[in-house]
This record gives sequence, structure tokens and C-alpha cells, in this order.
Amino acid sequence: MTPPTTGLLAENTTDNNDHLVQSDDPEHPANLIPSLCAKFWTLGWVTGTGGGASIRDDDLVYLAPSGVQKELMKPSDIYVLSLAAQAQSLSRRQRVYLRSPPVYKPSQCTPLFLAAFTKRNAGCCIHTHSHWAVLVTLILEQQGSKEFRINNIEQIKGFGKGFQKSGNLGYHDTLVIPVIENTAHEEDLTEFLEEAMDKYPDTYAVLVRRHGVYVWGDNVHKAKTQCESLDYLFQLAVEMKQLGLPWITDIEPTIPTRKD
Repeated sequence: MTPPTTGLLAENTTDNNDHLVQSDDPEHPANLIPSLCAKFWTLGWVTGTGGGASIRDDDLVYLAPSGVQKELMKPSDIYVLSLAAQAQSLSRRQRVYLRSPPVYKPSQCTPLFLAAFTKRNAGCCIHTHSHWAVLVTLILEQQGSKEFRINNIEQIKGFGKGFQKSGNLGYHDTLVIPVIENTAHEEDLTEFLEEAMDKYPDTYAVLVRRHGVYVWGDNVHKAKTQCESLDYLFQLAVEMKQLGLPWITDIEPTIPTRKD
């Protein structure tokens, strides 16, 4: 049985550090997370309190809580922790929060978000329960595959070439997204997600079989762009499968003859 995750409030904190989630700036992480999750809810990515998002601002990590209706989330619902303080913790399952909401519980997605921040220096990580992502993992399960691969599709340009690499993938490049198996407790996915990140150092996402997908980026804009691009490709892939069309094709590049 998975030991319960514990969340402690930082010592010497008397006011719960509510100022960390109070800002008039719409780009502040505590305002952005509810705004993003409300948009994701309209896309069917975070229904039934599932899924979530986290944003890193230097050492501070802002996290959506567990059990909240994502379209109704408020800045006051956000958790905040310190990466540096977490690195000093003796247990990965015990996290010290600088700020905790008066209700709700910490998300079991937290250690997976932290993996994106610590192993990829990401600025934002998004977790969705997109049914297109789930369907792709089921198709791959039938094929006995643990990789989603697709090429020669324009939307592939929405992805970066990889960690610490400049530029984006091209139309003819092959996008590869690893798949890990689901576990009964979400937190237990952490080691498998980290293994996939080590095995696929250039990936910006990991699919979870029969569950959903984790997507990260250098900042909120890139994470959101890649998440949207990936969901488009998942839907396209499912519909291509229905039509008997292959995801991987060998197409000769079209070279323009005019130089003017």
C-alpha cells in the first residue's frame, strides 16, 4: 500500500504566507493556474477534478490542489512550496509547503510536476486526462508499443527539438512520446516518469496508459503550446487509425524551384 503523502507548513510561518497567492497581475502563477485550468476544463482535459497544472517561478512552485473543480478554482486554492526546501527533505513523500489553502489536499501529481522542474528546468507542467491521449495509449497497447510516433504532420512544428536544444522540430521530423504504465496511486508514477525522461532526454511529454499525459515546457506559453499541439496530434492519430492511415510515412521533401 502506498504511504500517504504528508504536507507540512513551513516552520516559523504565522500567516500562512497568503501574500504568495495575492496579486493583481493576471500573469502571476496563482492567477494563471486557475485561468488555465478553466480553459482546459472547456476542452475536456480536466473534468471531474482530474488533471492539473503547476508553474515554477524561480525557487517557488505553485500547484493546483487535489479535489477541486478545475473550472471553479481560485488563487486562494493554490499551494506553494520551495524547490530548495524540498531538496533538503529526507523523504520525497513529505513536502514542506510555504503556503497551503484552508481546504483541499495536496495533489498526488506534485512529485511528477517536480520531476519536470528539477530534471528539465521546466517553468510549467500540465497534466490532462484528455480522452484522445487515453485512446492513443489504448491503440498502442493493442500494438504492444510503448512509444507514440508520428511524422510528416505540420503541427509537429509546435515542439522544441529537446532539452537545452534550440529551435523546433520540422514538418518531416518524427515526434516520439514515451508511454508508461498506470499505477493505482498517481504518486507512484514518479519513478517511471523519471525513467522515461532519462531514456528520452528530448521529450517534452510522457503518456500514461489508460490515464492521460504530462507535458512541460520552459515557460507557460511553451508548455501550453505543446500541450495543445499534442492533443491535436492525438486526435488526428486516432482518426487516422480509424481510416487505416499510417502515423509514420516516407514522403520526399518538396523543394521549391523559384528562388525569388
